[in-house]
Amino acid sequence: MSGISRYPVPELNDLPEDMRARILEVQEKAGFVPNVFLVLAHRPAEWRAFMAYHDALLLKDTGSLSKADREMIIVVTSAANQCLYCVVAHGAILRVYAKQPLLADQVAVNYRKADITPRQRAMLDFAMKVCNESHAVAEADFDTLRAHGFSDEDAWDIAAITAFFGLSNRMANLSGMRPNDEFFLMGRMARSPQAR
Repeated sequence: MSGISRYPVPELNDLPEDMRARILEVQEKAGFVPNVFLVLAHRPAEWRAFMAYHDALLLKDTGSLSKADREMIIVVTSAANQCLYCVVAHGAILRVYAKQPLLADQVAVNYRKADITPRQRAMLDFAMKVCNESHAVAEADFDTLRAHGFSDEDAWDIAAITAFFGLSNRMANLSGMRPNDEFFLMGRMARSPQAR
């Protein structure tokens, strides 16, 4: 485990029951434990707060942002913050949600040249402004989003995801968090039909 972080990584069996249960649930669903769950478990109280805010932002059913939209915001802003872990991990999730194997790489390198809609471009332009110069966000930025069908609540969601992953990016970089090998190939190739 020491190869995934410069900080001590606790053993799964040593974690409090609520944390262990959540990690095992993720492992059951994904087939592996994403390293972020183990690295951040170094500080249980912060892990719980991080996961609660993560879930509030990414698992809610309100607003007009799709799951793929949310992941696209994470990939683009994480690339701007040079966070290898989040680009790789959330790029994998984006590929799965969007069912577009090339999209994550396109938006990570240069979303302005990616195969995205004008609406997605406006969303990512806003996210990047929040990421790089939030002090300059003005009413005109909200007007642009509104012209593409986003509400002011959607703008909050875009900004909150950007800000939360700014924290995540910095902690991943600080800790030297290594992406799981499984993320690199996830969603790149269509699954072959299972034999009957």
